[in-house]
Amino acid sequence: MFGGPKLVLVAGPCTVESREQMLEIACAVKEAGASMLRGGAYKPRSSPYAFQGLCEKGLEILAEARAQTGLPVVTEVLECAQLERVAAVADMIQIGSRNMHNTVLLRAAGASGKPVFLKRGMSARSEEFLLAAEYVLEAGGSDLVLCERGIRTFETATRFTLDLSVVPFLKQRSWLPVVVDPSHGTGLASLVPSMARAAVACGADGLMVEVHGRPDEALCDGDQSLTPELFYRMVRDLRAVAEAVGRSV
Repeated sequence: MFGGPKLVLVAGPCTVESREQMLEIACAVKEAGASMLRGGAYKPRSSPYAFQGLCEKGLEILAEARAQTGLPVVTEVLECAQLERVAAVADMIQIGSRNMHNTVLLRAAGASGKPVFLKRGMSARSEEFLLAAEYVLEAGGSDLVLCERGIRTFETATRFTLDLSVVPFLKQRSWLPVVVDPSHGTGLASLVPSMARAAVACGADGLMVEVHGRPDEALCDGDQSLTPELFYRMVRDLRAVAEAVGRSV
């Protein structure tokens, strides 16, 4: 799926909040052109008092959303103890930014038999990112996708600094597909469409975008979430950029 002429659009909410919310967004992003559904059942949060996800119930809801829409699901695993439960539902396992350096989890994900979606650590150099990928590959994981999601710099205008130069860098040094997450990379919904177009222009093989029906009521990352209507417009506008670089949406 990843790495071909057609861009892979992974879309959905930061976290599964309810059955109604997830099914509504899943149907909306499929209609807009998404080819994969994202949604967190387990959520790593900076604060222990923030919403931590619906856990097993969230996995059940993701399975229902997949059955209803036909969209394959990618969701995050936080620790080895969750891996079997997540792999039973997910079509692709996500290793998030906080766990990029967790070599035990990287190896376990690589040995799981499931495709792996590896996000760059928020403070990781590109060389460290590639070495983290090697842990997955060395354990037997041949289906691996890298995701640039922004890194910490001195800049405070955005949540992170989206490092688009890493896209051609990674593609020059590996055969792995590279996806960009402009939602986490900027933290601002108003910047997501522009950075999505820029990501496609510089060679990204796909995008991961957060979409929520009511971003102002979201339990997690509402500021960076597009509404379904804005996601539809973003996908429409991406087509011209994709065509210019020999890709399609």
